[in-house]
Amino acid sequence: MGLPPLVLTMPKDWDAHHLHQPPLSQPAAVVAAYAHLLPVGLVLDLAGGMGRNAFFLARRGHPVILLERSRVALEFVRSEAARQRLDIWALETDLEAPAPDLPPGPFAGIVQSYFLHRPLLARFAQRLGPGGLVLLEGFTTLEAQRRGSQAAHYWQPGELLHPPAGLYLRAWAEGFLEGHHRTWAVWQKPC
Repeated sequence: MGLPPLVLTMPKDWDAHHLHQPPLSQPAAVVAAYAHLLPVGLVLDLAGGMGRNAFFLARRGHPVILLERSRVALEFVRSEAARQRLDIWALETDLEAPAPDLPPGPFAGIVQSYFLHRPLLARFAQRLGPGGLVLLEGFTTLEAQRRGSQAAHYWQPGELLHPPAGLYLRAWAEGFLEGHHRTWAVWQKPC
């Protein structure tokens, strides 16, 4: 006997969602823990929202291209980056489109936190420079079950243990953090 189908409860209006988010919150745990291992260079932040990871990385000397669909979030990131004189370029992109445009790279790193669109994963290796890192973090399907949400936008348990072709696993963890079941991984492109 399996679980009943779950209902998706992801925000549809990302502008409204970001209007209620605290600006300049802390970076994702994987970004804070592994940013020091990024090679020198440009970082791509996918679905970067209000820029919590982008600002953290830019303050550490990495120029960042942030891709996001919410115009509210983009306006905030652009304004705050200019005010702080940080090298962050915030570009409007629908990353869930059938064939979203991604900058070609090469990137020192790619950050994907609390956003999941699996077709993008296979494109990471070709956009990273040698030794480049992918920093991933998000909720698992166990968290989806706890929330009564559909699992499509959540990682399967152990899924991040298996990077796409051209990348290898450098670090991984999964479990409860701050009351939510999460997973994170660091994937690396060989030098």
